[in-house]
Amino acid sequence: MPSGAGSDLFTLLLRAATLAGCQEEAPIKEAMTRAAFAQQSLVAAVLTTGLVPENDFLSTLARQLDLPWRNEDEISTPENLRQLFPARLALGFQILPEVFPDKDGKDGEAEKLRILIWDPFDHAAWQALAHHHTGPVELVMTTRRRLIEAVKAAYGVGAETFEELLEGRDEEIQTQREEVNVLDDEDPEASVMKFVNQILREGLQQGATDIHFEPLGHDLRIRYRIDGVLHEAPVPPKIRLLQDSVTSRLKIMASLDIAERRLPQDGRIALEHKGRPIDVRVATIPCVHGENVSLRLLGAERFDFARLGLEPSVEKTIRSLIAMPNGIVLVTGPTGCGKSTSLYTFLSSLNVTERRIVTIEDPVEHKIDGVIQIAVKPEIDLTFANALRSILRGDPNVVMIGEMRDRETVEIAIRAAQTGHLVFSTLHTNDAVGGITRLLDMGVEPFLVGSSVRAFLAQRLVRKLCPHCSKPSEMTRQELEAIGFPMELAEGLRQPAGCQHCRQSGYAGRLAIMEICLMTPILQDFIQRRATGTELAEQAARDGMMPLRRDGWRKASMGLTSVEEVLRVTASDLAVVDE
Repeated sequence: MPSGAGSDLFTLLLRAATLAGCQEEAPIKEAMTRAAFAQQSLVAAVLTTGLVPENDFLSTLARQLDLPWRNEDEISTPENLRQLFPARLALGFQILPEVFPDKDGKDGEAEKLRILIWDPFDHAAWQALAHHHTGPVELVMTTRRRLIEAVKAAYGVGAETFEELLEGRDEEIQTQREEVNVLDDEDPEASVMKFVNQILREGLQQGATDIHFEPLGHDLRIRYRIDGVLHEAPVPPKIRLLQDSVTSRLKIMASLDIAERRLPQDGRIALEHKGRPIDVRVATIPCVHGENVSLRLLGAERFDFARLGLEPSVEKTIRSLIAMPNGIVLVTGPTGCGKSTSLYTFLSSLNVTERRIVTIEDPVEHKIDGVIQIAVKPEIDLTFANALRSILRGDPNVVMIGEMRDRETVEIAIRAAQTGHLVFSTLHTNDAVGGITRLLDMGVEPFLVGSSVRAFLAQRLVRKLCPHCSKPSEMTRQELEAIGFPMELAEGLRQPAGCQHCRQSGYAGRLAIMEICLMTPILQDFIQRRATGTELAEQAARDGMMPLRRDGWRKASMGLTSVEEVLRVTASDLAVVDE
């Protein structure tokens, strides 16, 4: 324990908070009082008030206790960490060894162990540490957030539970701190349940939209899709030993047949995270080395235009489109480009008492209060076309069709638009103009396309630069000209750097870039005479359509994203020249 622990802890922590910039003492005192009665950490109580920055408060406390301070970017862990220091101790008590004693004992410092901590008054942690290491210990303080990140990165998500499964329980830690029990007298099946829950919890905390459990033969790889990009989760070694148990646990949670391993299966899991419901779609695929399990995490989302990050002119155009009394608005793009999010945003803005909104989806990804949502069920012949016929007899004002998959569905949607309904749907095409050719290829008459569709919206999602670490772009004028970047927008370009706030990726969150092809009289003439895709794109550009990449360049010039990110998502499938 640090030497300052024997003094009045309340006074010590309150003084540290004041020196760190806190202007309100009463909430700090109240939080510490509640924590003391509940026998919880007083340091954590101060941090949870949010009245003082974590870094400022803990570094001030370190100075008061005369303890060394380690900045976030200075934390490193030894390569042989797993063999020398148990995961149960590090993860359970949130402490991390920085220097290990020399097992050969050749120098005078051989017995000293340097430990990174964030709460120097954690008695249970010191008692557990004393059982593991009998020599002297040097304490070094750092921030709680960075320490937890370092521990998880060093040991892997769920490492403490994995260790228990392979080596047996650590009764000493179990009796010292009840709230961090690893097994609580559970059997191995319950431990697997806890391990899976830890993986799910970590994915939700990281903001993942998908979690993939992928058997590789020699290992079980777990990956999170965050901001549209896959990141491999740090997991304990030998995790392949739990492959069958983890897969079975996930299938049980999704009410799937655990005995069936030869055929794909689909199911759902209902979870709750931080008080909000999470709907998890589960899909299993049999592969060479076992079953691949993919989870899609769907939470209660807030759908508004601010979340899309559209420019005012683009948002104004879209609002005028969705305010029309009838017609079809189609959103195009590949899987994962945010089409559903945009459609839900449109519906949410139209969701008022005076309008009856009905959707047909496969499946229903997000539930919106006040909207009638139908999930298609092909096994009982409840298809998009059949459902659409039925709901048109139910007096809707607005209809949303999850996807235009066949000519029959398109023709019914066109009849709906012509009889006074506003219809939203999606198409899987690379750009906005591609939606026109797709409908014509389906066999829809050109005059029906031109008279019914109000606009085609193509979109992609680009990652936003991390506000904590982005830096001015180092791209030269020659490099920008080579990719067709308009030099009048070159001011203000930035690029990713990477920090602890963005998992070293340089990006945090996503926003939409769009191109809108409005149905103009001239474009209708081009469609009527079945012009080529190139001719349609050129005419749409003359009518004012801004290509996707151009919209991305504008976002990059505003410092919202990077040139590299725009190139990544627009790629070579966009043949439209940005002029």
